[in-house]
Amino acid sequence: MNDRRDLLILGGGLVGMTLALAAAKKGISSHVVDRADPAALTAEGFDGRASAISTASWNLFTNIGLAPALEPHGCPIASIAVTDQMKPGRIDFQPDSADDTLGRMFANRTLRLALFDAAREQPLIAWHSQAEIVERHRGEHGVSVVLADGNALEASLMVAAEGRGSPTRESAGLAIAKWDYRHRAIIAGLAHEKPHGNVAWEIFYPAGPFALLPLLDDEDGFHRSALVWTVDEDDAAGTLKLSDRAFLAEAAKRMEGMFGELTSVGPRASFPLGFHHTARITADRLALVGDAAHGIHPIAGQGLNLGLRDVGALVEVIADGMRLGLEPGDAQMLKRYEDWRGLDAFSVALATDGLTRLFGLPGRAASAVRRFGMAGVERLPALKDWFMDEARGVSGERPSLLKSYS
Repeated sequence: MNDRRDLLILGGGLVGMTLALAAAKKGISSHVVDRADPAALTAEGFDGRASAISTASWNLFTNIGLAPALEPHGCPIASIAVTDQMKPGRIDFQPDSADDTLGRMFANRTLRLALFDAAREQPLIAWHSQAEIVERHRGEHGVSVVLADGNALEASLMVAAEGRGSPTRESAGLAIAKWDYRHRAIIAGLAHEKPHGNVAWEIFYPAGPFALLPLLDDEDGFHRSALVWTVDEDDAAGTLKLSDRAFLAEAAKRMEGMFGELTSVGPRASFPLGFHHTARITADRLALVGDAAHGIHPIAGQGLNLGLRDVGALVEVIADGMRLGLEPGDAQMLKRYEDWRGLDAFSVALATDGLTRLFGLPGRAASAVRRFGMAGVERLPALKDWFMDEARGVSGERPSLLKSYS
């Protein structure tokens, strides 16, 4: 029996699986194909990364039913402090209401566990894990892939959610602008003496940003933060090889004692940093989401949130079209998705790239100019509110799934 579905989602990571669940919420069926083993992806110690989930992204998780599983594990972000080398002139972003947040921090492993558990229970999702794709086809009447085991999967629309090196994007010949920052992000979990107060810190040094993101205390009551430390590519190997004691000493220098003594560091990992943006995010019966469409610097923690905005927009476009009798691969719907997401994604990509370059300028004069600008923003409540709305994902035209209905 041919199990043709509405969507053929290639890539079952955080964005791809969220897309499948969001689509199912609207009655849209999907095949999800991923080469990875879900047991390995959710194993302890596989991936020490954590993600800042914006207000709009949290609304999406709430609206597709994931909030009950996720909420106990999320650490609220009460404010964001932005500073140039811990010198005077910093910006403090804090919502007007004490009950409001700028987002929540989750370990990526926690997000995967919740997504995967929900996907297993959803009959509208056919999940093909540990599957290698050997052929991709997009035709006038539908799309399909052939797996290494010989199985063929068919749908109306193909969605590439495979990440930065998307082979589907490459095979479609979609033009891409990209460059390498020649930096790496070193990721680690820190335990420290003083509580973080639910503050996310973005400390800019000439070599790159040094971000500290609040996590929940562990089961023994130790205070924890996620570290994202950007270093020059040439320095990354040496930094990773430092002993725990030496690594903590280097981190402590950049923190100037604000969390007291650093007591331990978890496993370290590093990831190359680059920029890419596709000229178009659609082709015939094909849509790109997440890093397959746009890869940005983690300077503002917006990468995953940008992909989740893609998810909300694509699902809304498809659901609206299907109510009118159109199929998911219809060219009119893809054009609406292209028009909706193209400008927003490009604007965020350019903004993060600009911030990366601005704060990377060395010298006292450049630092003084940056601090003067930040002090100006600090004195302008309307401008601060605009930046906070952008960070929370609540500005502009939002898909319905990214709105709060409480």
